[in-house]
Amino acid sequence: MTTLTKPSAEPLGWKRSLLWLALAVACFHGAYTSVKYPAAGLLIFGYALGLVQLTHQPTVRRAFYFGLAVGFLCYAPQLFFFCRIFYGAAVVLWLVLAFWVGLFVAIACGALRRWGKVRAAWLIPVLWTGLEYFRSELYYLKFSWLNVGYALQYQIFGMYGGGLIVFGIVTGLVIYLRPIFTHSLTWRQMVLAVMIMMVSGLALLGSMTRLIALTKQHLPILPIVGIQLEFPQPEILPRALNHALAKHPAAQIFVLSEYTLGGPVPEALKAWCREHRRFLVVGGKDSVGTNQYYNTAFVIGTNGDLVFQQVKCVPIQFFTDGLRAPVQKVWNSPWGKIGVCVCYDLSYTRVTDELVRQGAQLLIVPTMDVEEWGRHQHELHARVAPVRAAEYGLPIFRLCSSGISQAVGAGGQVIAQAPMPGNGDVLAAQLRLAPRGSLPLDRWLAPFCTGVTGLVLAVLLFCRKTCARPPAADK
Repeated sequence: MTTLTKPSAEPLGWKRSLLWLALAVACFHGAYTSVKYPAAGLLIFGYALGLVQLTHQPTVRRAFYFGLAVGFLCYAPQLFFFCRIFYGAAVVLWLVLAFWVGLFVAIACGALRRWGKVRAAWLIPVLWTGLEYFRSELYYLKFSWLNVGYALQYQIFGMYGGGLIVFGIVTGLVIYLRPIFTHSLTWRQMVLAVMIMMVSGLALLGSMTRLIALTKQHLPILPIVGIQLEFPQPEILPRALNHALAKHPAAQIFVLSEYTLGGPVPEALKAWCREHRRFLVVGGKDSVGTNQYYNTAFVIGTNGDLVFQQVKCVPIQFFTDGLRAPVQKVWNSPWGKIGVCVCYDLSYTRVTDELVRQGAQLLIVPTMDVEEWGRHQHELHARVAPVRAAEYGLPIFRLCSSGISQAVGAGGQVIAQAPMPGNGDVLAAQLRLAPRGSLPLDRWLAPFCTGVTGLVLAVLLFCRKTCARPPAADK
């Protein structure tokens, strides 16, 4: 018979639970106030603190409901623009996202009640990372926005590693280091405190070292220009390109957004590339049969020929967005290897990782963000590129149909930006190609955490009858 243990702290009552819920929700919204205030992202630690405290519930079921409430109150206001896209179904999608927060609090509560908080608390950051990775990358409704990692925009451990570190620090402070305030700190707890400070210091040092190394390397500089146009008439495109070229005559690559064209590249754009000896990256449709198509980014060379094309890898769920890409490759451009991913693909590490593995030195991202979806949708989407650039050490040029277009340096800093709304606005930048991107540490750690989370969940479900008994006191 398995012996159950009980956390040394008393289970939270309704009043204190509601206070921690309010703290988590308030800090989450504070962390996501605006892309203009990156320091506000540190409030995400308060969000993690609230969730960790909510794991101390008298029952697993109540823990799930409190986590579900936190998730819904966080996601529904941030993703209110879903109502303009999915109408009444938006409520279901908010609940699906909130479910994963509820599941995290429930599993963590079950683990703490079964094995005791001193022995099981190390699982809390692992459980969070495993569930966050699964809901962001692995199942049909995958959606990575509003992750902890997107609130902390500058990191080298990856967006999922950022969540692991945040919940690890909070768990260590709440569960292991609390005795420091009661003057009963043990040597083990002191070692853990030193380890936490060392990891934090190494993360900061690593970020600074990579930024300094990138600025010292003599690598090709690429002048690149993009034009924000939403569903334009094909006949205006050469005029728009001529206007941008007149303002930025040194630009070598011009970029237009996803779905700029309703079909393949017309002869007028090929002729423009031949006449001006420039490259053009433009989004359009590559028909397959009579009713299907590939959502494609076409690259037209200086001789007017199609030199490269990349199909969207992750078509948006519930949208008419084309067929999934059959293959991913990088473009061997005159300046180096350039990865091209279409819009939503940038939100998925399993897509962009492949471009990095193939040696990409720069990412170009034609994107469709419809103006009527609202400013907040554009601001949330604009959080993705700086995080990807910082993760890989790669510059990114992200051109949107109606804003917010961005040129991002290899360290994650936004070099130039075009506003929203901004139909016809031009984004220009000179981006220094990276020697080669690198995958952050969380790319192997996050799948491992997902496996551990599945194992813990299986054990708790298999032993649910035993877990339902009143727990015995810790020894």
